[in-house]
Amino acid sequence: MHNITFTDAQIAWQAKAKEIAITHLLPNAARHDKEQSFNEAAFTAAAESGMLGIWIPKEYGGGDDGIAALALCVEEFSKADPAFGVAFAVNALGSLPIVLGGTHEQKAKYLPQVASGKAACAFALSEKFAGSDAGGLSVRAIDQGDGTWKIHGEKKWTTNGSRATIITVFAVSDPESRSRRLSGFIVENTDPGFSIGKVEDKMGIRSVPVNETIFDGIQLGEDRLLGGKLGMGFKHAMMTLDFARPGVAAQAVGTAAGALELATTYATKRRQFQKPISSFQMVQKMLADMAMKTEAARWLVHACAAAADQGDMKAVNKLAAMAKCYATDVAVEVATDAVQIFGGYGFMEDYPVAKFYRDAKILQIYEGTNEVQRMVVARNMVKSARDFDYLNSVIPQEEQKTFGVDYDILNA
Repeated sequence: MHNITFTDAQIAWQAKAKEIAITHLLPNAARHDKEQSFNEAAFTAAAESGMLGIWIPKEYGGGDDGIAALALCVEEFSKADPAFGVAFAVNALGSLPIVLGGTHEQKAKYLPQVASGKAACAFALSEKFAGSDAGGLSVRAIDQGDGTWKIHGEKKWTTNGSRATIITVFAVSDPESRSRRLSGFIVENTDPGFSIGKVEDKMGIRSVPVNETIFDGIQLGEDRLLGGKLGMGFKHAMMTLDFARPGVAAQAVGTAAGALELATTYATKRRQFQKPISSFQMVQKMLADMAMKTEAARWLVHACAAAADQGDMKAVNKLAAMAKCYATDVAVEVATDAVQIFGGYGFMEDYPVAKFYRDAKILQIYEGTNEVQRMVVARNMVKSARDFDYLNSVIPQEEQKTFGVDYDILNA
């Protein structure tokens, strides 16, 4: 168990995020969604408040307020506009490889830029033929023999790609190796050979750019090799995702909370059969289930964030997968039920609940599909069962067959 407490600073960040959400997101979310334009005013407000450094250590210009602060802020943003919650969380996703695995020199160069808002970040992992299978990447980092590498290939679905000035990219540096096949690199958007390809036309989160990113022979020196070591890319990527998934889960909680608030308000005002539909037991059941699941997801996110901030790496992997999977499933379910409560109006873009419905679906897919998250959870459970022999500690082996358990087969 992890002690879930929030510091005064974390609570203050949450309040600031709510203020930005009310001022900049709520009045403009529909317009930015329709125009597919980024809310620069909200991003600037977050930068000026210092919020872009909450997950960055103090020695590199951040507040060092942890993953819990990140999750609290992402939830508030997503409650008003899930797309902006994505953009904010991806800034963390793109910089976390440097926070977790970068050299001191890399941290000193890049992290103060992120914390001040002078630099925006992206995380380039997925490819056309390598989504969930991160080990199946094809973008190549070719050793030039003089301490430099050339990066060749295309990345798909790079969120924030066209806005980012710093991109952490993962490429194949040793195609013959299985365990050390990948390496991470830091690319700047001004590097010769870097360009933005297709701008994706998305069903949801339409106000945050998602792009193809093209690496056409970008030449990078040792100062851009993440952590200064080859072959550490898979480890860096997976560690980053473990710490970033609470942010995705927080997006989901915010999305669910926003949809629930809209549905509850509407249900008290919409009248049918001479009374508000909130008086109907079927609607009450829907609202109650939506509220319970949203709250359960919220505390699972907090538990995961607490484990990350307390350095319990063994627990983070499982909890991150659980939080991401459960919270995003809840977001889709709650957004769907919110549309149902709105009835025909819920299907119309005139009402904001339609946007929550569209924005929710991607949460089950990116940063590791929910099918993969369930595999991660199950593998952690199986490993724990093997590490701790529960049956043998509770039931003497000679009595186990009485309970229908063939202990020898179980341990095969």
